[in-house]
Amino acid sequence: MHHILIVEDDFDIAEQLILFFKASGFETSHIADGGLVVDWVKLNQPDAIVMDIMLPNQDGVECMKQIRQFSMVPIVMVTAKVAEADRLKGLEFGADDYVCKPFSAAELVMRIKAILRRCTPNEQTQQKVAVNESELSICIVGKPLVLTKVEFDIFLLLYKAPSRVFSRQQILDLIQPDNFDISDRVIDSHIKNIRKKIKQLGFCAKLIGSVYGAGYRYDAQQLEE
Repeated sequence: MHHILIVEDDFDIAEQLILFFKASGFETSHIADGGLVVDWVKLNQPDAIVMDIMLPNQDGVECMKQIRQFSMVPIVMVTAKVAEADRLKGLEFGADDYVCKPFSAAELVMRIKAILRRCTPNEQTQQKVAVNESELSICIVGKPLVLTKVEFDIFLLLYKAPSRVFSRQQILDLIQPDNFDISDRVIDSHIKNIRKKIKQLGFCAKLIGSVYGAGYRYDAQQLEE
């Protein structure tokens, strides 16, 4: 049973979400204080988070930024903001999706279900890609994908969170924390090299996909027949 954390200080909205998620077979927990979220996630490791942006003590965006330092748990942001710039900012900081108030609780449940499906590659797709972290090796359908250490780290980060969008800065921060003098645009060059090597093996370079204005993601569907 998947465990969903609902972070919402409007108790009427939270109660409605809890009812809908439980009716769909999910286990739920509820937090109304943004200042409690990060420590709770570290201890309990939910399968997904629904998080309002406007929260007491610490807003949802700051909570998400801190969570992304140690976890790739799917996060759906709930916001009253509808401008494209605000949506892209949420995706850039690590959100998997967003809904704007007022929203349908039933639709939100369906979005969470879809995200959890995307984040769990099917068995056939998993068998096509073999990653050995200790040997820094990757094989796609038995063909070795030869990458540099940095390229391997980028591929592994995206591979472990399929369909999750990572901004350039997030990738840089997660693979090279001490990157004080490195431009995030160097990630573009590494992605270009990874795609070139994937294509040389006869596979779709879009296995490492782009999301305009937001970043990059691993698209396992590109290996499905």
